[in-house]
Amino acid sequence: MGGTMTAESVEHRHPRWPVPPQDGYTVDDLFTLPDLPPHTELIDGSLVFVSPQRRFHYLVIDLLCNGLRNSLPPEFSVEREMTVLLDDRNGPEPDISVVRADAVTGMDQTSFRAKDVLLAVEVVSPESESRDRTTKPYKYAAAGIPSFWRVERGGANGGPVVHVYELEPRTKAYVHTGLHRDVLKVDQPCAIGIDLSALGRQ
Repeated sequence: MGGTMTAESVEHRHPRWPVPPQDGYTVDDLFTLPDLPPHTELIDGSLVFVSPQRRFHYLVIDLLCNGLRNSLPPEFSVEREMTVLLDDRNGPEPDISVVRADAVTGMDQTSFRAKDVLLAVEVVSPESESRDRTTKPYKYAAAGIPSFWRVERGGANGGPVVHVYELEPRTKAYVHTGLHRDVLKVDQPCAIGIDLSALGRQ
C-alpha cells in the first residue's frame, strides 16, 4: 500500500534553501541566484520572499499607476514592482516607482538606481507591515528618494488611505505632509490628482 521513500521524494518534501554568505547577499546575488521566487527583495543583505497578495493590493496599484500616468508629463515614467538599488546590500521592490524617463533603458531592464527615483509607493499588506511602515521608508529617505507614499486600507467602503511623505534634505528623513482618503492631491513630483474613492466602486 505505502510507497518506498526515495532520496528524490525526501528532497521534494524538504527543498534546499539557499545558504547566505557570511556577510549576507549583495544586489548582484539578487539578479544571479537561480530559481528565486518572483518579487524577491534584498533588505540588509537578506532575501525577503513576498507572499501572494490580496485583491485590494493589486487593485490599489492599478488605480495609482493609472492615476499617475494620467497626471505626469513625459519626462517621468511610472514603473510597477521594479527593484530599486539603494546600495550593495539593499534592493527593495516598491509597489510603484516614479522615475526619470531618461533612466529607462529598454524592455529588458530589471532595476533602477535610487538617484533616478522621485517617488516610491508601498501598499501595506499584513505580512509586510513592519517593512512598509518603518524599514523601507527609512532606507528610501537615507538614499535620497524625494517622496514616499504609504497606502493603507481604511478609507470609505474599505478603500485606500494614502499617507504622503516628503524628504527633509538636511536630516535625510521623511516628513509626513498629508493624509488622503477620497481624493489624492499633491504637487510633488508634480501636480497629481487621483480619485481614491473609485476603488470602493469596483
